[in-house]
Amino acid sequence: MASSSHYVIRGGLEGRERLRVLARVMHPESATLLDRCALADGLVCLDVGCGGGDVTLELARRVGPHGRAVGVDMDGTKLELARAEAEQRGVSNVEFHQADVRNNAGPPVFDLVYARFLLTHLADPAGMVRRIHGQLRPGGTVAVEDIDFSAHFTYPESEAFQRYSRLYCSTVTRRGGDPNIGPRLPSLLKDAGFEDIRVSVVQPMGLEGDAKLISPLTLEAISGAVLEDGLATRAEIDDLVRELYAFAANPRTLAGMPRVVQVSARRAE
Repeated sequence: MASSSHYVIRGGLEGRERLRVLARVMHPESATLLDRCALADGLVCLDVGCGGGDVTLELARRVGPHGRAVGVDMDGTKLELARAEAEQRGVSNVEFHQADVRNNAGPPVFDLVYARFLLTHLADPAGMVRRIHGQLRPGGTVAVEDIDFSAHFTYPESEAFQRYSRLYCSTVTRRGGDPNIGPRLPSLLKDAGFEDIRVSVVQPMGLEGDAKLISPLTLEAISGAVLEDGLATRAEIDDLVRELYAFAANPRTLAGMPRVVQVSARRAE
């Protein structure tokens, strides 16, 4: 039976540190997606499930002093950290609000709505995409990035990585999510009424650096959910984490992100 808690990955301060690593790994790819959206000074943007606000701050930078970026997330700790970071950077055209994005809806006041690695965790991603459509002004743009875990790999093959992959997919699925939602994104947007749908696929990998840390960091972050669902023992998780860090430290191994599908589209005028 699925757990009552829909979100698999640990929040709070520890979760924020993982998101910093993830943001560094994804920054070049997400920046390219946002480049295609042609953001300009004066536009108003929404980052749904913003986490620590890394992309929200990037959106604020791109829409200039006359624009505004709004980040929404249910994790109050991450939002407080995001507000503090915005203040430290002197970013004044950004705001963060705490809300459950599954129930969050509003009038069509945004020029762009963005979501990264959110829909994979939701039992009703189609409903979320419809809400996003309703929050966009006519002619507004949606930009979504999400994973296809089925294409996650290492070289050489790693038994620890394969076990981690099974644990991740099982835990997400038991809680109503879809770890392989990436290829579904274009049809979800089309069904919600979006037009001019554009698709790209990226997969950050490396022989060294932050990309190789995503797997052990993610296993640490989902360990509470894995234990709650009875899928592994604490001793097994600890052993897997050690093996994944050792694999990442080897300069001859290749590791990184799952495949990421990026989709942008437009609400009709």
